[in-house]
Amino acid sequence: MPHILIVEDEAAIADTLIFALQGEGFTTTWLSLGQAALAHQRQTPADLIILDIGLPDITGFETCKQLRRFSEVPVIFLSARDGEIDRVVGLEIGADDYVVKPFSPREVAARVRAILKRVAPVATPAVFQVDHERVQIGYRGQALSLTRHEFRLLNCLLEQPERVFSREQLLDAVGVAADAGYERNIDSHIKSVRSKLRTVAPDAEPIQTHRGLGYSYSPGNS
Repeated sequence: MPHILIVEDEAAIADTLIFALQGEGFTTTWLSLGQAALAHQRQTPADLIILDIGLPDITGFETCKQLRRFSEVPVIFLSARDGEIDRVVGLEIGADDYVVKPFSPREVAARVRAILKRVAPVATPAVFQVDHERVQIGYRGQALSLTRHEFRLLNCLLEQPERVFSREQLLDAVGVAADAGYERNIDSHIKSVRSKLRTVAPDAEPIQTHRGLGYSYSPGNS
């Protein structure tokens, strides 16, 4: 079963979450400090982290920022602050959800399950292997050296074979605000990804260009 790391300095709240999550079949680990959570995730990666913002050592925001330097593990923020700016900041620095205290433990468990379902490995063709935790994609048995943006771009295409994505849609998948000045950056990222794919299979063209429309992933050309 998926393992959930709870980072919360209030024992009563942590106990409530542990009870609810274990009741849903998840395994859990509880830590009360952000630095301890970072060390734990490096050594024993969890499948999802529930992260309180008001921690005693470093804030949940700072913990998430440091976490995103080495992991794409899903994060749900917990906070007593329900202002729009706090929610926006939390999501912009890499969180997948934001829950305001007091909360329903059953609702949190449901959100955990929904997020894990969304990020579960997709049934991509055997020629590609996607590892979300390590932010890696294998192609024909060889690991590709991708940047974070290239990983997100290629993963987006792989998730929906044959679908034509516009540059704006791919920018959104990469996590960059749509802007005329940035749309051409997608072309540069596509060119770089294609170059890396060709080092493995020079004659294959898994990424197809649709003039005036965008790009798609074609399994038949992999």
